[in-house]
Amino acid sequence: MEASAALNPPPQNKIAMIIQSLGPGIMMATAAVGGSHLVASTKAGAIFGWQLAALILLVNLLKYPFFRAGVTYTMGTGQSLVAGYAKMGRGYLGLFTLLTAISAVINTAALTLFSASLLGLFLPFELSLPILSAVVIIACLVILLRGHYQALDGLSKIIMAVLTLTTLIAVVMAANQVQALPTDFNPPSAWTIASIGFIVITMGWMPAPIEISCLTSLWLKRQCQQGKVTNKSALFDFNIGYTITALLAIVFLALGALVLHGKTDNLANSGIAFSHQLVGMYASAIGEWSRILISIIAFGCIFGSTITVIDGYARALAEAKQQIKNPQHEGEPRHNSWMLLISACAMAVILFFVSSLITMLNFAMVLAFMTTPIFASLNYWLVATTALPKELALSKKMKILSWVGLAYLFGFLAVFIWWKWFM
Repeated sequence: MEASAALNPPPQNKIAMIIQSLGPGIMMATAAVGGSHLVASTKAGAIFGWQLAALILLVNLLKYPFFRAGVTYTMGTGQSLVAGYAKMGRGYLGLFTLLTAISAVINTAALTLFSASLLGLFLPFELSLPILSAVVIIACLVILLRGHYQALDGLSKIIMAVLTLTTLIAVVMAANQVQALPTDFNPPSAWTIASIGFIVITMGWMPAPIEISCLTSLWLKRQCQQGKVTNKSALFDFNIGYTITALLAIVFLALGALVLHGKTDNLANSGIAFSHQLVGMYASAIGEWSRILISIIAFGCIFGSTITVIDGYARALAEAKQQIKNPQHEGEPRHNSWMLLISACAMAVILFFVSSLITMLNFAMVLAFMTTPIFASLNYWLVATTALPKELALSKKMKILSWVGLAYLFGFLAVFIWWKWFM
């Protein structure tokens, strides 16, 4: 009887199996649900109410094929998107490497500073932002260097679970406390020339820059090395993560629409100042008890993005270096030294160039935004021209969605150039 039980162990709990199969898709969601959600989506709701809800969902749908490419290409070839770019030409790989190096340092510095400012909300004593930034960086490195992929995998699941639950609770509470708009309030229209700048930036970065698809690809490659991953489980994981990302964008828009709409006369421009303002507004609108809840949501958003981009960008740069120097090498490139280098450079920016950080961040955002259609085209071309299993290959509907998505991305780029330099 005992031998029979040993040979036939009881089946694992189905929910536990589903959770175990999740990984890169949840990490992608953790990286994406940062400033674009906490700041951009909430501001969209605060300024325009529910006007942009359908557009946010549409934008997520139109970008879906290009993020999905990181899963389909890696599962179909066993290689990352970075290796795919290298096969298409060294110029594409060089452009990706340059963009990634710039984004890695500047985005890590900005997210670290953002996380540090929110961490200060929890502390009963005051510390300077550089010290708090060092605490955030060290915490991220300790988790990543000691626990490696498994630690990031487990932490991402915890962050997304807590973030989703607390945000939904906040929305329910906000809905119960919603107050009628002032009778003299005339809501601004989102469909005017004056609103183009806000919409272009918000939609252009929703849910995240296309380069995140490369990070997803590298995390999936690592997951495949650790255990059995099927095409079905990889797509399921990605779809769960992407759906959570899109829905949370609407949830954050709801937070802004329910609590801040009609009270936007003095909204802060910077993300850090706005997040602090958001916490204070919730405390005054819903009750002082909500301050800690909104603080947890805000910190969870930004800290999750911080730790995932440190790991993801480091993997991307390590892979790019390997493709440049020795593309035939089969082993996984070491990325620990890249994590340390990115973190050190980010801290240097915070210590010595913090006054120029907004300028550098704007430069990185514009650069990434302008190259997004190029990398979306590369992702589509890689998947469309590679022999993939039927369940991974592009269907006719997915091809049509890709073409519409490319038209949207190049169209938005044209509108951005017109708005930025010719208006």
